[in-house]
Amino acid sequence: MEIPQDATGRTTRMGRVIWFVLLVGALFSLYLVLHPFTPLSRLDISILDQVQLRRATHVLLLLVAGYLITSRLPGARRTLGSWVFALLTLPFLYTFWVPNVPGVEIPLSGRLVGTLAWALAVLPALLPALRRYGDVAAALLAIAPWAYQVRYYEELVNRAVIPAGWDMSMSFTVILLVLGLVNRLMGPVMPSLVLVFLTYNMYGQYVPGTFQGAKNGIDLILGKTYNETEAGIYGLITGVSAKYIVYFTILSGLIGALGLGKVVANIALSLVGRTPQTPGRVTGIAAVFMGMFSGSGAADTQFVATLTKPLYEKANYDRMIAAGLVATAGTIALITPPVLGSIAFVMVEILQISYLWVVVMALGPMLLYLLGILAFNEFYARKAKLPPVGADIALGRRYALRYSVIFVPILLIVVMLFLGSEVATAVYLAALAFVVICYLDPTLRPAALNEAMRGPAYRMGLPLGVGLGLLGALLPLLMGWNLGNIPLLPLTLAVLGLLLGTFFYPAAASGRLREALEPIAQGLVEGFRQLIPIGSAIVAANLIFGMMVITGLPSKFSIFLGQVSGESLLLATLVTAFFSLVLGMGVPPTATYVLTASLTAPAIIKIAAANFQGYGLEPQQAVLAATLATHMFLFYYAVLADVTPPVALSAYAAASVFKTNPLLTGVYAARVALAKYIIGFFFLLSFTGTGLLVLPVLQNVPGLEGWLIILERFFFTAFAIVFLSAATVGYTRRPLRRWESWVMGLLALALFYPYPNLWMAFIPFGLGLLFFLRGEKTGTPNPQAAD
Repeated sequence: MEIPQDATGRTTRMGRVIWFVLLVGALFSLYLVLHPFTPLSRLDISILDQVQLRRATHVLLLLVAGYLITSRLPGARRTLGSWVFALLTLPFLYTFWVPNVPGVEIPLSGRLVGTLAWALAVLPALLPALRRYGDVAAALLAIAPWAYQVRYYEELVNRAVIPAGWDMSMSFTVILLVLGLVNRLMGPVMPSLVLVFLTYNMYGQYVPGTFQGAKNGIDLILGKTYNETEAGIYGLITGVSAKYIVYFTILSGLIGALGLGKVVANIALSLVGRTPQTPGRVTGIAAVFMGMFSGSGAADTQFVATLTKPLYEKANYDRMIAAGLVATAGTIALITPPVLGSIAFVMVEILQISYLWVVVMALGPMLLYLLGILAFNEFYARKAKLPPVGADIALGRRYALRYSVIFVPILLIVVMLFLGSEVATAVYLAALAFVVICYLDPTLRPAALNEAMRGPAYRMGLPLGVGLGLLGALLPLLMGWNLGNIPLLPLTLAVLGLLLGTFFYPAAASGRLREALEPIAQGLVEGFRQLIPIGSAIVAANLIFGMMVITGLPSKFSIFLGQVSGESLLLATLVTAFFSLVLGMGVPPTATYVLTASLTAPAIIKIAAANFQGYGLEPQQAVLAATLATHMFLFYYAVLADVTPPVALSAYAAASVFKTNPLLTGVYAARVALAKYIIGFFFLLSFTGTGLLVLPVLQNVPGLEGWLIILERFFFTAFAIVFLSAATVGYTRRPLRRWESWVMGLLALALFYPYPNLWMAFIPFGLGLLFFLRGEKTGTPNPQAAD
């Protein structure tokens, strides 16, 4: 769910409180990047220095801001899912009051606090009228578990297995508050899934067969969840939100507030020109450009849909085709480097690999995904005989060159990652670079600031800014502060000094300081606002991860998957892909990946590694290649859930702009670039198939032989995508008969497969090209476009 921006407006007192909390959340996260280099790092402040408490503070800010925002949203109507969610909380509440193992004692006051949390989190789902004031109370109650964690942190670490009564009460409280917020923002499916895992942990001994579990006491579950360092609610996956995602959402918020979205759109238009295919081409290119900055599928879909809708209408595109193209293209943000989506960072933490590895492996699938969109659009526009359209104003290549500087910060991120910098550091510096670029460029900076800089104060402002910038750069050096490998603090103080003197002083002198500061402040607020649905879902995913660690469920599921698939890699990947897509209908991509990676990855890696050894790889090399390919396969299919009907967030975002039926839009989004559902399988079916990910091949087959495998895979896969797009539309250089479309589709499937003998792929390749030899006859009446 995307939280409406007006929910954080400052027109009321509560709106101003929410705005302030969001600003504090963003500034706290940004300060953590600088903290090791500031004098405060010497004071041993626990919430700044202890990883567990930094994450706890991050969760606190998510809960407080999230509940305050939902208190202003209209109450959602009661649904069957609401009842299911509420009913699934009852075993948890009952076991909290009547522990399932002897000797567990929770004080009455602690039980009452936990019950209050249950009431505030759950009852508004059944009685929406309670939400307005109940959510404010929930935001205030969220402070209690955080304060308790800060106060007793060292003791809590030592009693994770045998928690005290109030430990369990605070754990119960924060779990229910997280689930309540996720239910409000993303619906009941994901919190209900968490509750299923919780119930399984407590009463798994009653499950028959392979999945029979052990009996775990409520004390063990609540103690490990609240006190455990990496498997608890403040664990590894929650750390992804606090360590990575927040910085990218802040970057995205700044880009939007600084008005760079329109510039990106114009650059895309300037590169495409005036053709019948312009709307679809702009959709694909703009989605990739925005994906470089964002990483949010639904948000990018909304942006691209709003931008391109007039073009689609001018070109007479079928509305459903247009909405499907936009929904499919918007999702590309989740696999577009360097930002990617939250899944990439979860993968980094689970596998303990470099983020740059994921960036390299995601690049090929992203380009193939884009090719599928552009190919479908190309054939559709030709078949429908659409008129050429373009921008309303003349935008040439000079425009793209003029504003290409806005991509410098993105290049900076890539370079810094290549040099081994922390992701947060790279994104932090990119955010500073965006601000400097926008304020230095008179066509990008706020209009109020341009007016202020025409006044007399600017004559003093420029030298003042240069002086303050130099002073800021030299101050840490003069004070003997820790500079680190990258002088973050001097760079930050230099930028602040430059902005303060050159821009904010003239603005203050002319009474326009608020307008000059507004884009930066609003960008920070908007960035943290965007994080709340994603961050809360990630925390809930950490709960699932923690529950699976306790039960050992992944090993049971791996045995089950091996039995079902008969140790067949094809069947295992088919079952997993289906499981991922079905799971993604109800939970966000990050949670889908966490679940599928935990449950299915071990079995697939085992089968794939044995398969890869047949290529001649050593066992250790085969396991590494299989691990990378498996997790990229799971990453890719978790992303596809965002665009797969019936619950496809990107399809709903596109439908809201094009005024189409969301479910039907999801169906069309699934049809557009149909190849996207096939590409992922061939990461795994043979070692040469990993050539689409580049890295596994280069790690194991160095030199020319490795590059030949990669080029061969991309060459044939690209043509397979083109063939499949032509078959889906029913057009090559002429309309295809139905049987021809089916044959083209089958040839495309044959071309996807990574054959051990290179020459075998040329058979479907050559047969497919035959359908392109004959063009459309002159004077043929305009056929109807694919619908």
